[in-house]
Amino acid sequence: MPKSQFIDPAEARKPGVVEFQPIPVNQYQKTVKEERGNFTDEELKAIYHDMVLIREFETMLNLIKTKGEYNGVAYNHPGPAHLSIGQESAAVGMAWTLTVDDFIFGSHRSHGEILAKGMSAIHKLSDEELMKIMQEFFDGTVLKIVQKDFNGTTKELARRFLVYGTLAEIFARETGFNKGLGGSMHAFFTPFGVYPNNAIVGGSGDIAVGAALYKKVNRKPGLVVANIGDASMACGPVWEGITFAAMDQFRELWEGEMQGGLPVIINIMNNQYGMGGQTCGETMGYGIAARIGAGVNDEQMHAERVDGYNPLAVIDAYRRKRKVIEEKKGPVLLDVLTYRYSGHSPSDASSYRTKEEVEAWERQDCIASFGKQLLEAGVATQDELDAVWSDVKALTHEMFLKSIDDEISPRMKNPDVIGEMMFSNGSVDSFSDAKPDVLMPLEENSRVKKIATKERFAFDADGKPFSKMKQFQLRDAIFEAIMDRFYKDASLIAYGEENRDWGGAFAVYGGMTEALPYHRLFNSPISEASIVGTAIGYAMCGGRVIPEIMYCDFLGRCGDEVFNQLPKWQAMSGNVLKMPVVLRVSVGSKYGAQHSQDWTSLVAHIPGIKVCFPVTPYDAKGLMNAALQGTDPVIFFESQRIYDIGEQFHKGGVPTGYYEIPIGEPDVKREGKDITFLTIGHTLYPALQAAKELETVYGMSAEVIDARSLVPFNYEKVIASVKKTGKIIVAGDATARGSFLNDLAANISSLCFDYLDAPVGVLGSRNWITPAHELESAFFPQPSWFIDMIHERIQPLNGYIPGENFTDAEMIRRAKKGV
Repeated sequence: MPKSQFIDPAEARKPGVVEFQPIPVNQYQKTVKEERGNFTDEELKAIYHDMVLIREFETMLNLIKTKGEYNGVAYNHPGPAHLSIGQESAAVGMAWTLTVDDFIFGSHRSHGEILAKGMSAIHKLSDEELMKIMQEFFDGTVLKIVQKDFNGTTKELARRFLVYGTLAEIFARETGFNKGLGGSMHAFFTPFGVYPNNAIVGGSGDIAVGAALYKKVNRKPGLVVANIGDASMACGPVWEGITFAAMDQFRELWEGEMQGGLPVIINIMNNQYGMGGQTCGETMGYGIAARIGAGVNDEQMHAERVDGYNPLAVIDAYRRKRKVIEEKKGPVLLDVLTYRYSGHSPSDASSYRTKEEVEAWERQDCIASFGKQLLEAGVATQDELDAVWSDVKALTHEMFLKSIDDEISPRMKNPDVIGEMMFSNGSVDSFSDAKPDVLMPLEENSRVKKIATKERFAFDADGKPFSKMKQFQLRDAIFEAIMDRFYKDASLIAYGEENRDWGGAFAVYGGMTEALPYHRLFNSPISEASIVGTAIGYAMCGGRVIPEIMYCDFLGRCGDEVFNQLPKWQAMSGNVLKMPVVLRVSVGSKYGAQHSQDWTSLVAHIPGIKVCFPVTPYDAKGLMNAALQGTDPVIFFESQRIYDIGEQFHKGGVPTGYYEIPIGEPDVKREGKDITFLTIGHTLYPALQAAKELETVYGMSAEVIDARSLVPFNYEKVIASVKKTGKIIVAGDATARGSFLNDLAANISSLCFDYLDAPVGVLGSRNWITPAHELESAFFPQPSWFIDMIHERIQPLNGYIPGENFTDAEMIRRAKKGV
């Protein structure tokens, strides 16, 4: 909580009322004739052309999906095609004033927005700029295809490039804008300012806000538009994104040129339906979507409804709202009224609406009505309008033929290449050329000074441990790595709940507040979806970010962002995008069933995320350095139970300088010859206690290996250990059923089959809710459990009196009960 802001009870308790301002609805009523002074005739005809291009492009896709052919050419496209036929003027109006420095994010229904924003860029860029983009994109692969046998202008060539690249992507061709890995619902083209379109309804709601945050923090020009549907206003990520975008701190606490609202426009493409549900009158309660802005902030998000059936009305709104953004008064909410004639998808029979309703909207068709105005104003003749249609149809047909030609547009010949795209595995010191914004030299920081007095190895020369206060702790190691990067990379920001004045949820960030300005370290709303979602948008635009989820259990609150967004975009982009996000997640205890779960297995199950779980200060610093040097998304788990632990293994202590530990390399923490313990997370320490008891009481030597990382994972050290010991227990704090422990065990069983003298043991927590602290010893793996498992499942221990944890009868009983 900011210490400078006093909440006066005398003011807070005063009686009063909350007042709202009128929200404009469809106020723009000008005709083409009245606007001729603000547009050239060529611009007005270009607006018409862009709408026609979208209509024919989507009509072609609709015919392919419903009839299996276009212009008599058969083609089978089994993939999705969510069309926006009828919405063309809303898309073109949205994009018309935007530059390539302005970014748009969209939904599953965004072909029209891609073409509209692409054509807007083509209209504005010079021939030289267009050629540079086309020549450099995938080394000119797409350019060579559309340039062959073509003799037109550069802008006409760029139009071919845009249509072909989008269509080839939809048809999963290697020559598509994202190598065919994004497809219809995810296609985008960043050189024109078109950023990812999202198949998850409302998925762009918080990601686009993160892109705006990137522009603000890194002083980049332009604004960001989130094109989302009216039904997405019920989605959590949209609300959380809006809440994040409207935080008071941007105006009240951020200083200097950083002060002011985010440059983001939430653009509701309001076609009045979500799937088969009618938003107004059925599935929502807002009536007019623009009224939502009234509940967000005093400015009501500058909300208004715009007639999206008139491209000039949308253009007018964007010209006005850009001024709001430039005055740093964002965010903005636009409710752009439109209508889709096509169903949700080609398989949709539109049984939820009447034929009469569709026909009523078709009679006011945006292209036909705008064309009529062009004729009435004398801007164009009917022959000229007909020529636009003929030209667009010919272009669409030609690009269609190229995109389905297996020689010109092959599918990926070796799908294994997808595996190579899951991680970028880059190494980048800084994503910014700017000098990092800091408030003091690093060496003058009070926490840095305090750490300098600590012992960086836990034991003195006689093997006696230093006091906890004297030891360099695991939290110090994480702090040291992060602070080092803050002073190297100007793009780096960190945020989450209680990140600033509190010092971070578990004091990892203590001392950072005095060193970093508010725009680099700040408190977010308690909205995990927006914490992770905005980080994704920030990173995909070119910055490095450390979001924090206070408790592992709260990953459920940002499930879409962690499971569907963070891991997917590098590969779906064809490696156009990088995702340098290090998501810090603490694994707790003491706080019961909703705050003390180890969910590492859930995350490790999702392809595309690197997963670390260091439990020693040396490993924590080295792995955090590696994560912050990389270009991939990393979820960095930290155990709350050992934030204060000292370094017990690296004899030289934790180095003061920079070093990295490669992600994916396990480490032998204790050498042995009779059995191997492979542990994940905090369970290293009970395993070491068990190893000590085994040796002193039973004369059995245990080798203990700390996994350190879950994804990737190098089995070589484990195989070498099992070759020596012949026996292994894999252990961690995650509940045993369905955990990553079983994945490790299965692979070890296969890789080490010839060396194993007993089955691989899997030792996890009980399949219960996590109980209160006083009962945790019955839930989390204990040293005695290791010895029980050895005696019951691996080899009898002379004189040992076992518990009943791992007998056949007990294991069968628990499985039958589901616990």
